[in-house]
Amino acid sequence: MSAIFNFQSLLTVILLLICTCAYIRSLTPSVLDRNKTGLLGIFWKCARIGERKSPYVTVCCVVMAFSILFMQ
Repeated sequence: MSAIFNFQSLLTVILLLICTCAYIRSLTPSVLDRNKTGLLGIFWKCARIGERKSPYVTVCCVVMAFSILFMQ
């Protein structure tokens, strides 16, 4: 089943996207900072969410990992 139609998989993909963008921006900020608008601006926005809301993103990642490992 595609990740678009399964809600838990969709949340996992979104969390991975946020964490990956924040990690890439911490290594090389110029890669994401030059595309703040348009379609590629989604990655910049995900990086900002990952930086500013990192405690909440961390809790969501832990809860998602727990549910994937022990609930399924």
